[in-house]
Amino acid sequence: MGNQGTGPDLADRIHGGWLGRIAGNMLGKPVEQGEVWTRERIDRYLRKAAALPLTDYLPEPADAADSAVLRPEWRQCVRGRIHGSCRDDDVDYAVLGLHLLETHGFGFSTEQVGDLWLLRLPYLQTFTAERAAYRNLANGLKPPLTATYDNPYQEWIGALIRADAYGWTCPGDPLRAAGLARRDAVLSHTGNGVYGAMFAASLISAAFTAGGVRDALEAALTVIPASSRLARTVRRVVSLHETRLPWEETLATVSAETASLGWIHVVPNAAVLTAGLLYGDGDFTRTLALTVRGGLDTDSNGATAGSVAGVLTGAAAVPARWKDPLEDTVRSAVFGFDGVRISALAERTLRLATAAR
Repeated sequence: MGNQGTGPDLADRIHGGWLGRIAGNMLGKPVEQGEVWTRERIDRYLRKAAALPLTDYLPEPADAADSAVLRPEWRQCVRGRIHGSCRDDDVDYAVLGLHLLETHGFGFSTEQVGDLWLLRLPYLQTFTAERAAYRNLANGLKPPLTATYDNPYQEWIGALIRADAYGWTCPGDPLRAAGLARRDAVLSHTGNGVYGAMFAASLISAAFTAGGVRDALEAALTVIPASSRLARTVRRVVSLHETRLPWEETLATVSAETASLGWIHVVPNAAVLTAGLLYGDGDFTRTLALTVRGGLDTDSNGATAGSVAGVLTGAAAVPARWKDPLEDTVRSAVFGFDGVRISALAERTLRLATAAR
């Protein structure tokens, strides 16, 4: 992998990916309830608090009606109240992915992913497809049956949020990153749910060496079937962006086309993510802000967008207002990892990335 002589080095990019994932997750967490927090409502909230354009973590709610429908953890996630990251599954799975690769290496099996869940992850900290797969594992089912038995969430966003570690440890090798993400994803997902994980891992991997966001997206599209709903939706956002349609209109167009899928399905969320990345155009703050303002699964999309933007810019260039409140600390439900340093996670990821080459 030809690491650019001028840009951030590999260690800084991996650290940037971790910081971006955690910051984006924290930004989106208070408003993570797609049917309540629509794009319009999020912007209304920000306008009331004089926080548009959004350039920092969410402000405190300006009225009681809003605070009543924010996620209960909002008090630890708004400006001036953040002391280290909150616990969240979007960060737990990045930690778990790192632990998986450290424990079993790059030749891990889908069964080993399941074993690690049972060993390290509390059942009630899993949701939708992951909870269905966890229940199936506990009942003795084996993959890929764990993904399909009594699981109506097979194409939701869960596998996509588990993909970061595979991208960070395969810098500049999107195809390899996609293969690892696929092996993890089939534990709980099928179809577009699996493609979402492959797409995210490839996108993050490509960000290490791509000329910019558009190049990284093109590389990520090569690893999933071109005829899939996911690929078609991502391409739709790319083409609308190319026509210079404003961000709001691009999202309005695509959300109308994917409205029947629901707010946690991978396809509409991939559209929000793609739009945030393209219209954010490599600017860390703008990428996070637009992605979270896009609505739907705000903390998951913010986390993935932050991961890509953080890899593109490197940790040193992430603005202090995003990284300082995190206090280099991760809260995690993954057994043995609560309170770990973000910098330590980045160093461990770097070790894997350099060993893998």
